[in-house]
Amino acid sequence: MAEIQKIPGVAYVEPDIGFTVYIRCNGRVFPQSVAGASIPNSSSRFKTFAAGKMISRADADEAVVSDVFVETCGYAKAADAVGQTIEFLAARNEKSNEGGTAQKQNDEKKADQSDSDEGISFFGLPLEDTQSAPADAVAARTFRIAGVLGEEKREGAAQGGPVGLAFSASTYIPLPAAHDWLANHRNPMGEVALALARQSGQLNESQSEGYGSAVVRVSDPVAITEVRKRITELGFGSFSIVDQMEQIRTVFLIIDAVLGLLGGISLLVASFGIANTMIMSILERTREIGIMKAIGAEDREIKLIFFFEAAVIGFTGGVIGSLAAWGIDGISNRLAFRFILKPQGASFVDFFHLPPYLWLGAIAFALIVSILAALYPAARAARIDPVRALRHD
Repeated sequence: MAEIQKIPGVAYVEPDIGFTVYIRCNGRVFPQSVAGASIPNSSSRFKTFAAGKMISRADADEAVVSDVFVETCGYAKAADAVGQTIEFLAARNEKSNEGGTAQKQNDEKKADQSDSDEGISFFGLPLEDTQSAPADAVAARTFRIAGVLGEEKREGAAQGGPVGLAFSASTYIPLPAAHDWLANHRNPMGEVALALARQSGQLNESQSEGYGSAVVRVSDPVAITEVRKRITELGFGSFSIVDQMEQIRTVFLIIDAVLGLLGGISLLVASFGIANTMIMSILERTREIGIMKAIGAEDREIKLIFFFEAAVIGFTGGVIGSLAAWGIDGISNRLAFRFILKPQGASFVDFFHLPPYLWLGAIAFALIVSILAALYPAARAARIDPVRALRHD
């Protein structure tokens, strides 16, 4: 963590640590997801509070909870939960029980009787809501609710979903407290993993396991590439919104290829359309062409007239197409920001960009295609016999 924090361009590093624990709040006991939070914390998930404020210190026995947690506790509003205490429950250590086997058997009988009276249970904890703590659980640690997170109003498909890449939970406690809890209350798989790590020499007896992942926030999006390179050199894998953008870019490259094929077919059809329009114009203006040639118009001037008309058609089409592209790009950028970037807490980025050389090139290309399409009609108009043209009705 310290080495990653020293990488140039890194604003802060927050370990991703989370677990599920039974919590007693307002006389109710229920399982909830818990995550550790670095203090101070500039994450976007801790910007909006319905009541209260952020945890004051890294060593404070304080917690920040969600609005759903407040409803589960039975409080009418978020302000009522601020200042109240919550208790993390843990199973009583069998080694500390007095009475040995006899006491254990007596507890088992009481548990069986309790199960028959209260219905189905899970490790002694009733599955339905209860107003008192189970008899075989003790309050292992107490926290005071410092604040209640407010629901951030977001638009798009991820409305109501998690913010950012960090582990999302209903309860947040200081990072040291979360790490201590996991170290003191490991699950069986965690115990086996720790034993194997110490047996293989990866950890000594005084060391504990680290973090499974961490969220690294950079001070400038431009530094993402270099920071990820340095993280890879340290031996870690990484993931960022850039990966999603690369995947999206790949998808759009495929779409571009398909649209390019369709555009080529449309371009061919449009060329025939322009040529057909010019030929129809020749048929309608045959007598006019004959008069112009009779009074001295040369073939070059006749061709120039039709080339100019075709150029006007191509230029107008190119301008209309460029304006339509600008409008589509603007709408697409807003939709991409609303549905992709904003739910991730990222700033606005132009997914679609229409540089000047592209729209100018599009207009010039339309102009050239129109002139090429008018080659045959213009040549046909220049070859018209003025005598026959004057007799044309």
